[in-house]
Amino acid sequence: MESQLALAETALRQGDADRALALYGQILELEPRHAVALYKRGNLFKNRMQPTAALTDYDRAIALDPAFANAYCNRGAVLESLDRPQEALLSYDRAVELNPADALTWYNRGALLVRLNRPTEALASYDRALALDPTRSPAYCNRGILLAELGQPEAALASYNQCIATDPQFGPAHFNRAVLLQSLKQWNQALEGYDRALALNPGHAEAHCNRGALLTDLGRYDEALASLDAAIGLRADFAEAFGNRGVVFAVVGHYAAALENYERAIALKPDHVDALRNRAEALTHLQRLPEAIASFDQAMRRNPTLRLMAGMRRHAMMQVCDWTGFDADVEQLAARIENEELVSPPFPMLTLVDDVRLHHQAARLFVREECPVNRSLPELATHPAGERIRVGYFSADFHEHPVTLLMVDAFEQHDPARFEVTAFSLGRDSQSAVRRRLVQAFSRFIDVRRKSDLEIALLARELHIDIAVDLGGHTAHSRPRIFALRAAPIQVNYLGYPGTSGAPYMDYLFADRTVIPSRNFVHYSEKIVHLAHSYLPNDATRPVSQAPPSREAAGLPVTGFVYCCFNHSYKITPAVFSIWMRILERTPAAILWLARTDEVAAENLRREAVRRGVNPERLVFATRVPSLADHLARQRLADLFLDTLPYNAHATAIDALWVGLPVLTRLGEGFAGRVAASLLTSIGLPELITLTPQEYEDTAVQLAHDPGRLMAVKCKLAEHRLTTPLFDTRRFIRDLESAYQRIDARQRAGLAPDHVTG
Repeated sequence: MESQLALAETALRQGDADRALALYGQILELEPRHAVALYKRGNLFKNRMQPTAALTDYDRAIALDPAFANAYCNRGAVLESLDRPQEALLSYDRAVELNPADALTWYNRGALLVRLNRPTEALASYDRALALDPTRSPAYCNRGILLAELGQPEAALASYNQCIATDPQFGPAHFNRAVLLQSLKQWNQALEGYDRALALNPGHAEAHCNRGALLTDLGRYDEALASLDAAIGLRADFAEAFGNRGVVFAVVGHYAAALENYERAIALKPDHVDALRNRAEALTHLQRLPEAIASFDQAMRRNPTLRLMAGMRRHAMMQVCDWTGFDADVEQLAARIENEELVSPPFPMLTLVDDVRLHHQAARLFVREECPVNRSLPELATHPAGERIRVGYFSADFHEHPVTLLMVDAFEQHDPARFEVTAFSLGRDSQSAVRRRLVQAFSRFIDVRRKSDLEIALLARELHIDIAVDLGGHTAHSRPRIFALRAAPIQVNYLGYPGTSGAPYMDYLFADRTVIPSRNFVHYSEKIVHLAHSYLPNDATRPVSQAPPSREAAGLPVTGFVYCCFNHSYKITPAVFSIWMRILERTPAAILWLARTDEVAAENLRREAVRRGVNPERLVFATRVPSLADHLARQRLADLFLDTLPYNAHATAIDALWVGLPVLTRLGEGFAGRVAASLLTSIGLPELITLTPQEYEDTAVQLAHDPGRLMAVKCKLAEHRLTTPLFDTRRFIRDLESAYQRIDARQRAGLAPDHVTG
């Protein structure tokens, strides 16, 4: 018999499984109770994917030899393949009871316990396997996966490292280690891991896909697309790769291409929640808002807790003035943010609630999860002092955007003897007149949109930028990860985002005493710098068409009082609209003139007017005009601008005041809800700042019924327009430069950032 067994083993070594099977059969014909032959033949059946035959032989071997530990071990593996996990576990347990020194059984048992969702026991089983056989590389790798899932990233990383040290050619360890590092935002190390995994296995589609997503995070978009294309080349039905490909196009603003890729991902995997949400976001940017809301709803039905989605959905609904479920949504968003859930980008919360503490919490959560501190670059010391302070302005909006239209005159008036100003343009080149003005205004204008966050931060360091000013904050196409890398010794949050960044790497926020009173400092992660007057700049060179159109040409009734609000539709809340409708009820000859941003929004507002008992024809929606100068001129047809809360008119209030149109506002608590009050304070019209909904409503009605009082306000506005600080750009830029000098001096003295309020 022993010679027959030896011949069978030789046949197996030579790859002749059929001969080995025949030899085992011969042995068992002569000796049916030969337990070893049964076990060996069972192994052969197992390897040939004949589990039922294998199980029969293992059971017969164990019946003949109840202490046959190896038979119990392999029997467990066969039972697993037959989807009989509980029986498999009993078989493994019996095997380790009989032979507690068998590392393979402990390893198999650990893998099964993972499948049974018993992670603590699985970890213990892997640990026993490795104590018995420290060279068992897969055990280290699987242990790392388990530790990562248990929320122990450092221990998981150590396990992956041990696996790689034991077997540097074990590709799964490199891949899973990279996945973990990517989740920890350690992108450069993760990239090295994916590159190593792909060197060992170039056909690893998941590694190509993850690498593409990682390169997107690093801002290396061309390389990201190449990696994702490689993944799709290996797996034409790879939904996640198409989804990630869509993200690349979305990040660079090619929303139509992004949408096409999201659609491909969803076609391949209809329950792909990330693709459904991202499709909704792309549709939002393409102004296909009803479709966007439907896509958000699809995604939320599948996973209502997906990060950021609830806030994005509500913001899309606000853009079309769809207030279905508004109160419940806002209440739930606030509660979940309080519970440390990342349910919304920071910006939508500014428009939904007047709660500066909640605004801070939303921003802090976003930064923690999406753009945390990145210490991959060396600590940045203060740059050597030069003859001029080097200020870098970073923005994706250096084109016809409110931020640029407000700031361009100030850029032009920087003192070149004391300041070297550099523009880092993160967005599109509009080839427009304002873009040409910007290029001329800066000491240097650098288009960095195709550079990675790391490359931009390094460039700022090479240029010895002393003060990096983020003009975007948490708005579209901003790049906070540049500042997470520390682009300059001093980093400032200013202008584009009316709230705290929530980021520990932003040192200062420039504001004024109205938008951020000292009692609210605690709700801002930055130290506050109070500019002497309004924090909001203005281009006092903006032309206004010589004569406004007639009322008829503008679509307005020939007579009657004209209230107006040209704010974005997402700023109109149900509460604000209800006040407006009460104002119209109390001023029967008046109409409300609104910006037309979307036909669906207009129709929804008409419907809401009817619900409040107001004739919808009293809402008039402005049509497009050829130029900003024409838009400014036609505002002179209005009598009073009605502001919104919790998000005030900002640039739109500047426009109105510039052409002599009074702005009635209500003072809120959050930065975004105090901007109009700042403007009115700066221009000397505090009587247009109200503190309660009733005061706001009553003042709007009184001004309509008292032409003399309204005329007095308009005359005062005309008198103050060019004599008060609001439209004095030269005074503004000197205030701004003084602030830069003070924070630079503090930095050079070795002092930590602190509030500057004097």
